[in-house]
Amino acid sequence: MLRRRAVLAAIGASALAATLAACGSTTGEAAGGAAATDGAGASGSIVVYNAQHEDLVQELVDGFTKQTGIQVTLRNGDDAELGNQLVQEGSASPADVFLTENSPSMDLVAGAGLFAPVSSTASDAVPAAYRPSTGTWTGWAARATVFAYNPSKVSSGQLPASLLDLAQPQWKGRFGIAAGGADFQAIVSAVLSLEGEAATQQWLTGLKANAKVYQGNTAIMKAVNAGELDAGVIYHYYWAKDRAESGANSSSVELHYFGKQDPGAFLSVSGAGVLKSAKNPAAAQKFVEFLTSKAGQEILANSSALEYPIASDVAPGPKLKPIADLQAPTVDVAGLNGKQVVSMMQQAGLI
Repeated sequence: MLRRRAVLAAIGASALAATLAACGSTTGEAAGGAAATDGAGASGSIVVYNAQHEDLVQELVDGFTKQTGIQVTLRNGDDAELGNQLVQEGSASPADVFLTENSPSMDLVAGAGLFAPVSSTASDAVPAAYRPSTGTWTGWAARATVFAYNPSKVSSGQLPASLLDLAQPQWKGRFGIAAGGADFQAIVSAVLSLEGEAATQQWLTGLKANAKVYQGNTAIMKAVNAGELDAGVIYHYYWAKDRAESGANSSSVELHYFGKQDPGAFLSVSGAGVLKSAKNPAAAQKFVEFLTSKAGQEILANSSALEYPIASDVAPGPKLKPIADLQAPTVDVAGLNGKQVVSMMQQAGLI
């Protein structure tokens, strides 16, 4: 599914907030409570603000409802749009749960103090590397950063050793990035966390000089496949899904994994959090517990999404590189700052 996550759309999201708030019922601290429940005896229904792939989450919702009888209403959007919407709505939000594709929007909502802690059942199922140190939400899926290249244009000996190398003059005009999307901005957030502000701003300036900006990861992959680009920075599953289907947009594309804890080996975590203002906090906690349970993770692993399961010791599908072999850098997902990244990318002229 091609989904644009334009950052500038996030700026305009506040204008939509009042409309969505009007759709919700009143609530408050008493409804959400400051303390998380374990979801025991949960029933009824919940509203999920969903920024993940709709088909994947629908599969998960179907499995959850079949197991628990709890009904789920999905309101779909993108990371930044829904994150800003939640901040605008505050305690009046109709949402019980927020799901994202990447971490920065989770941190936006957490920073506004809107999340209740996730239950220990959910958090204990997820290794510490894939959940924030604050405990205000948890990861439940992940996607790997890759350098997708056309072997007829880039030999194995020419591949960059680091994502930061793409700021060097030899890469001018040869690769693409989806600068306006939440996926790429999450990668920039990781660079900022690992390399610091000065080095990241310098790198972004180099990207402005060297990169061609596309509207999304699929567009980049198609351009590489067609020979219009030598390479591009995308997430792994765009390539994996295309190869698992017809291969029409990836037959002339191979993946380079940076590894070695390089910023280019960043593993972006999809998040799940329960709102303090949830009308049905017990059912909301139960849903997040399902996402991180063996049953939920197996649905993820066996789905066509081809993202990485990261909880309950469920292994990824055989078409994916083992997660341990990715050699991803250690990044506290609670520290990824989407607002600062947007500001720095604007300063560099990338968005």
